[in-house]
Amino acid sequence: MSYSIYDATLPQIIRMLTNLSKILDKAESQARSKGLSLPDLLEARLAPDMYPLKRQIQIASDAAKGCAARLTGAEPPNFADTEESFEELKARVAKTIDYLKTIPAEALAGAEDREITIKLPTREIKMSGRDFATAFAMPKLYFHMSTAYGLLRHKGIELGKLDYLGGGRL
Repeated sequence: MSYSIYDATLPQIIRMLTNLSKILDKAESQARSKGLSLPDLLEARLAPDMYPLKRQIQIASDAAKGCAARLTGAEPPNFADTEESFEELKARVAKTIDYLKTIPAEALAGAEDREITIKLPTREIKMSGRDFATAFAMPKLYFHMSTAYGLLRHKGIELGKLDYLGGGRL
């Protein structure tokens, strides 16, 4: 069997979101044990013009569901960006994973050649499904997950590379 665009995206996204959920569990537990303010942690930024931790998680979720939906030719489901706690963010990640698990591999058949249009505030970008997955959606997911990881490390949460990558499941 050949390696498909499905194989390159959805199972990887689900794995990374599962890791993100575990990172959030670890961060919440450590923050409580260290007496760190959970609301302050959710608002943490590395620079004044960056999105805070909670927004990084929301965008990672959006990138994941957007990748899957657009590769199937559908619009991504809309999740309100109202999360204000670790519990709510973990629920959003779980909801995203649940959505991804509803998409069968067959739904992405031929997606590598499907034209994908991304609407930005100032323009539209058109690309093949292959380019969308490899040069836009997956890098966007990894960027926001890495930023969330970096924010937590910066605020004193003890995480390692294997927390991000998923430990022994490689």
